[in-house]
Amino acid sequence: MEKDKIVVGLDIGTTKVCAIAGRMDKFGKLEVLGLGSTLSEGVREGTISNINKTVLSITQAVEEAEKTAGINIRVVNVGIAGKHIQSSIQHGSITRNSRDGEVSVSDVNRLSNDMYKIVTEPGMEIIHVLPQHYTVDYEQNIKDPVGMAGVRLEADFHIITAQSNAIKNIQKCVERTGLEIDQLTLESLASNLSVLSEEEKEAGVAIVDIGGGTTDIAIFKDGIIRHSAVIPFGGNIITADIKQGCSVMQNQAELLKVKFGQCLAAEAPDNEVVSIPGLRNRSPKEISIKNLAYIIEARMEEIIELVDCEIDRSGYRNRLAGGIVVTGGGALLQNIKELFEYKTAMDVRLGYPNEYLGKCREESVKNPMYATGVGLVLVGFRTLDDREIYRQAFEHQFNNVSTAKQNNGSQEKEGLIKSLMRRTKGLLIDDFDDKSTY
Repeated sequence: MEKDKIVVGLDIGTTKVCAIAGRMDKFGKLEVLGLGSTLSEGVREGTISNINKTVLSITQAVEEAEKTAGINIRVVNVGIAGKHIQSSIQHGSITRNSRDGEVSVSDVNRLSNDMYKIVTEPGMEIIHVLPQHYTVDYEQNIKDPVGMAGVRLEADFHIITAQSNAIKNIQKCVERTGLEIDQLTLESLASNLSVLSEEEKEAGVAIVDIGGGTTDIAIFKDGIIRHSAVIPFGGNIITADIKQGCSVMQNQAELLKVKFGQCLAAEAPDNEVVSIPGLRNRSPKEISIKNLAYIIEARMEEIIELVDCEIDRSGYRNRLAGGIVVTGGGALLQNIKELFEYKTAMDVRLGYPNEYLGKCREESVKNPMYATGVGLVLVGFRTLDDREIYRQAFEHQFNNVSTAKQNNGSQEKEGLIKSLMRRTKGLLIDDFDDKSTY
């Protein structure tokens, strides 16, 4: 790969839009060069609801990242979330052309590419095809089939689909800012790259990314994603509960949640209150910290129960030695780790995007709320599947793209000539083989 390659991740969230620019240092760690973050006013529950407001937020975030990094940003990796995201397990198979030889990376890629052609629900598109275990002829549960002898290659695939209109709206917003999308990635898959270690994914772990509008879940076992889901509730619904329960303004409810909120009412002080300025010519309002904690705890319990149901539905509850990793802006709520442990009876830790971070110009990026943004940068340097076959395919594809950009004109002509020569050679060989059979 190019040593000075810079990748930009663009996280279009419900509460914020952030752009993060970074590159890999000589130690293989991510060096964050620039960070831009602004309020998001055009996104609701992870889905774009106002094009103009979203374009404005993206422009502000990208300009801030350009200023801090000292670069001009043209290409970005974008995250996608929302309640429209669906996942399923599908089976695919191919028959290799030759009975001799070994299963190659191209065979694996051909099988994966075929899965993008399966029929989906109307209005839905496939955004990720992630293989589980492979089968070569009758040999099952193969993690990496490359190099094995066999004719029939099969696999079960974790298929993730998204609403076509939601994808188009993201593309429209990004293009209106003068940017180009390199990769579109499910946000929970991006977060795992920045938060989870390889050991955790091998042992079994569930990552729970609590954002403003959605809570994204991804479950890993043996280094492979096994289940994913999006819950249409996040930090904003807690803010709405506080606004209604305490009869305060939206911005006041958000400040109460961030500065004084906690998830365990039993741990909140009994006699402590916060004074909130009243509206014009009205007296200040006093909010009990204890009552505030009761409101937050009730809603967080509902979200955790939904997460718990998804873990049960995956069938991997008793196989997650790594427990649960909670990340995203919602992970900053006080005592959230303890509430998760109490409700799920599993080991829980908070996920900070420090797993692969090196030297950073912006230290504020080491915060759970930027886990997705950092992960989207890592998407440009790594693959969502850590198996060697995908690293090889990724590096091969990247090298081809880099070379094509450097020598576009000459290589197109050369590629055309070589293609014609190969086809001519193939026809001659076929003709020779046909004659030799008589």
